[in-house]
Formats: sequence, C-alpha cells, structure tokens
Amino acid sequence: MPRSGAAARDRLERAALELYDEQGYDRTTAADIAVRAGVTARTFFRHFADKREVLFHIEADLQDEMSRALAAVPDDVPPLAVMLQAFRSMGPGLEANRRLAEARHRVIAATPALRERELAKAAGMAAVVAEALRARGQSEWRATLFAEVGTAVLGHAVHAWAGDPSADYDDLVVRGFAALRELAEPRPA
Repeated sequence: MPRSGAAARDRLERAALELYDEQGYDRTTAADIAVRAGVTARTFFRHFADKREVLFHIEADLQDEMSRALAAVPDDVPPLAVMLQAFRSMGPGLEANRRLAEARHRVIAATPALRERELAKAAGMAAVVAEALRARGQSEWRATLFAEVGTAVLGHAVHAWAGDPSADYDDLVVRGFAALRELAEPRPA
C-alpha cells in the first residue's frame, strides 16, 4: 500500500468518501479513513489537516484553474460572456472527476456543518472572478456584483450536475446564463 505521495492522497480521498457515504461524515474519524486507505493516521495528517480538508483540499487548485480560465478569454469580451466562457472551459476537468464530485456533493448536502465551508469556498471563487473582472477594467462594485451573481449561477449548475448523474454540466451552465440574461433583459410580452 502506498504510504505517501499522490497515490496515498488519492487512496485517502476515496476511503474518506466511501466512509462518509456509508456511515456519515460525523461518525467517521481520520483514523477510520487511514485504516480504510491502508495507511497510518500520521500519513493521513501529512496530507490533510483534518477530515474536512479531504472534501475541500481542491479549493486552491480550482481557484487557480478559474483564474487561468478567466485570463484566457479575450479582452474585448463583456463580463457575463467572460464568466460563461471560463466556466464552460472548466467542464472537462469536472467531468473527469465526476464520481468524486457526486460523492462530495452527497456528503456536503447531508452535513449541515460542511455547508458553511461550501459557502466560504463559493465566496473565495467569487473573489477570484471579481479580481479578474477588475483587471479587465470593471469598477470594484460592478466586478463584485457580476462575480457574485455569476458564481451563484455556477454553483447552482454544479450542484444540479453533481446531484443528477444524467445532467450535463455544460448545458446547465449555458442554461443558467441564459436565465440570468432573461432576468436582466426580459423580452417584451
């Protein structure tokens, strides 16, 4: 059994998600996760500060990926379209890890204490988006407003996607932004 490196981290993540599904987040300990993964508790803590971090350790990587995706959109694209293009470009990475995303979604949805951390993660992503929009010339107020609304659409799409194995991420993001445009610019009756 691998005891360190990426292989051990992956085993710990899979073991944690299995245990959270089987017995619930609150009844699972770091020691339980280590045993299931075939490593020591010390190895667990070498990779994760606590059992919550198993679910949220990808946060910084996702924010970096989002920052790169936003920067890749041409400068002349308007703010909502910038976000839509960036959010859509992240789809293949999410799809590649769908099984883990679905398991993670189930655990967070079933555990009230984790929902607060999920909201903090969403706020962090909104800050990344706002920063990119400010760099494109949007005022502080507009950048923050667009980012918070856009990441709310993204969050809604991701939750719907992770909660329904038949859902298509890209379709949900596109539909979410179409609904946002309808809300902002209603069609005449």
